[in-house]
Amino acid sequence: MSSNIVWHEASIKKEERRTQNKHESFILWFTGLSASGKSSVANALARKLFERGNQAFVLDGDNVRHGLNNDLGFDETSRKENIRRIGEVAKLFVESGQIVLTAFISPYRQDRQVVRQLVEDGEFLEVYVRCSVDTCEQRDPKGLYKKARNAEIANFTGISAPYEEPEHPEFILDTERYSIEECVEQLTTFLTDKGYI
Repeated sequence: MSSNIVWHEASIKKEERRTQNKHESFILWFTGLSASGKSSVANALARKLFERGNQAFVLDGDNVRHGLNNDLGFDETSRKENIRRIGEVAKLFVESGQIVLTAFISPYRQDRQVVRQLVEDGEFLEVYVRCSVDTCEQRDPKGLYKKARNAEIANFTGISAPYEEPEHPEFILDTERYSIEECVEQLTTFLTDKGYI
């Protein structure tokens, strides 16, 4: 990092934006295996929040890799950088007074902890989208598990690369047991009860 840069204070504070939006700003970090339902639940929840008048935006793993992170691969070093960059972007959304929903496999606990430490206490809510490898593989909407089993994809989480389950997530969604709609209702109730929305 250059030593010739100086932080410039914003003229509008995070708290002012929250007051105007009438809700807290925070990160809902959806983590889980490919095909566990992260993006589906995040987008369905974003729609519900939008209809309530809440400012919310989804950062999706595949979508971000089309632009900001299109220079990264899927080896461990690239995965760590992918999550670091997303964490910094998510932090900007929090500063702007918005709810940011991130749907990333983010397989390593340490990387998720790095993002948690970027923001203030209570601004990072880890949502573990729990679904077995077997069920994810049965769903396989993108055909990725089949390719991984055929050794066409290297470093595939859950098959040839590890996934470290969250030890103390703020919320667990069981997408084997509950529908997308039920998961959205569970999260909405949780966020309401905790005073986030």
